[in-house]
Amino acid sequence: MSQNSPRKAVVLVSGGMDSAVTIAIAREQGYDVYALSVAYGQRHSAELEASERVSHVLGAVRHKTVSVDLRSIGGSALTADMDVPLDTDQVPGAEAIPVTYVPARNTIMLSIALGWAEVLGSSDIWCGVNAVDYSGYPDCRPAFIESFEQLANVATKAGVEGAGIRIHAPLMRMSKADIAREGQRLGIDFAVTVSCYQADAEGRACGHCDACRLRAQGFRDAGLPDPTRYI
Repeated sequence: MSQNSPRKAVVLVSGGMDSAVTIAIAREQGYDVYALSVAYGQRHSAELEASERVSHVLGAVRHKTVSVDLRSIGGSALTADMDVPLDTDQVPGAEAIPVTYVPARNTIMLSIALGWAEVLGSSDIWCGVNAVDYSGYPDCRPAFIESFEQLANVATKAGVEGAGIRIHAPLMRMSKADIAREGQRLGIDFAVTVSCYQADAEGRACGHCDACRLRAQGFRDAGLPDPTRYI
């Protein structure tokens, strides 16, 4: 690759506000974005449709969706016949891990991204994980990202013989309000995103799950209008 060629970045995209801001930051830093979504058996397809929409609107070179059947192992309110908790009093970042945690989800998604990055000749993988205003998932913490990067660099040809692999998590220490403000600065229309755990077929949010409540609070704290479409 010549020094003048754009760098390639594989960016994990869920269709929510965090991954939209992550794409925009990567683009601002001069990367050609190859957006990757994972159909893992989640409760609805609205977020996958939003992923494709967000990737297109924000200028990704390509958007790919890979299917992995995590519903076959269950263990989460997002992949099994379990109710999504509504209107909980859970404090963001609390030690209790909620039933919306999907076992090994981010490990699996990053592993797929790692494989695609090797094929593309990319050294950079981006994801929108956050350890400030989040639901307490263990695979959204700095320790996980650091450990996965170490793994990537001993488990791949790119890590052993190439330039090495870097995992970028630019939102890790941002609050949801910070993320909302960053999105405004980058000109993102958050109306095209879907964050709700149980959005309807039109992508409208329930307004009561943890994802909805964290998102709404972020816009309130940022002093910005909430463009979310609610049921």
